[in-house]
Amino acid sequence: MPTSAAVRKAVIPAAGLGTRFLPATKAVPKEMLPVVDTPTIQYVVEEAVGAGVGDILLITGRGKEAIEDYFDSAHELEEALEAKGDTAGLEAIRKSNHLAAIHYIRQGAPKGLGHAVLCAAHHVGDEPFAVLLGDDFTEPGNPLLRRMLEVREQRGGSVVALMEVGMDQVSLYGAAAIEPTDDEDVFTVTDLIEKPSPDEAPSNRVIIGRYVCDPAIFDVLRRTPPGRGGEIQITDALKTLAQTPSADGGGVYGVLFRGRRFDTGNRLEYLRTVIQFACERPDVAAEFVPWLRKYLDNLA
Repeated sequence: MPTSAAVRKAVIPAAGLGTRFLPATKAVPKEMLPVVDTPTIQYVVEEAVGAGVGDILLITGRGKEAIEDYFDSAHELEEALEAKGDTAGLEAIRKSNHLAAIHYIRQGAPKGLGHAVLCAAHHVGDEPFAVLLGDDFTEPGNPLLRRMLEVREQRGGSVVALMEVGMDQVSLYGAAAIEPTDDEDVFTVTDLIEKPSPDEAPSNRVIIGRYVCDPAIFDVLRRTPPGRGGEIQITDALKTLAQTPSADGGGVYGVLFRGRRFDTGNRLEYLRTVIQFACERPDVAAEFVPWLRKYLDNLA
C-alpha cells in the first residue's frame, strides 16, 4: 500500500570493531580510515544528505569517539587555519560540521546489525527510515538511495538494495528470492537467506548495505533470535516481513543497483577504493597516475 510518509531519518551503524584493519583500528575507527583525505563515514553521510535525508543517527560504541569529534567543530584548528589564511583547509574541515543534524547512541555490545538498528528505535519512532552501513558507499551522485525512497513512497513496505554477483560470491551476502514488478529495476522480495552456499542461494541477487525500513521492523527485530554468528541479523527480520506482506509493515521490495560501489570494510577493497579515487581526483591524479604507471612498470 503506498504511503505518504516521507523518510526524514537515516541510521548509520558504525560500532564494529574493525578487526580486519588491526592494528590501525586499535586506536582509529575503521569508518575514519581516509579515502585519500576524506573518511569513509563522510561519504556515507553525504550519500544520505544527497537523497534528501538530513537527520542522521550514528550507532557507535567504545573507542569511536573520533567519529563524534570529526563531525564537531574544531575551534583551535579553525583559528590556526584562519591565521594562516588557509581558506581551502578551513572550508574542508567546516564542511563536515554542517552536513546534517547528527545524533549518536552507543550500541553497547556487538550483537549484530539487527541489534544496532534496534538501538535506533527511540530516535526513529513510528517513521520509515533509511539504514546505510558505515563502511560501504556508492559513487558520489549515484541515485540508488533516492530511488529506494521513491519506491518506499510508491509501494510502502521496506526496500533493500540488490546487486547481481557471481554465484561464487553469494556466500558473502544475504541472497534474495525475487519476483518482477512492473518497474524494470524493482522486484518483490519473497525470501532472504543470510550468507548461503551457492547451492542454497535462491538467486544471485544479493543485498548490499542500503535499506529503507518500515518502522514495523522494530517489533520484528525484538522477536528475532540470534542467527548466523550468534548475532541478530536484519536479514532475518526482513525475511519475516517479506513472508508476511499482508501484516503491518507491508512487504519487502528490492531495487537493483547499477553503478560503482565501494566496500571499504576489507583491506583489498579499501586499497582499490583509495587508488581509484586518487586516480580520478584532479588535484592528485596529475602526479599520482604517472608515478603509479612507473611503479607498476618496474614491478613487471
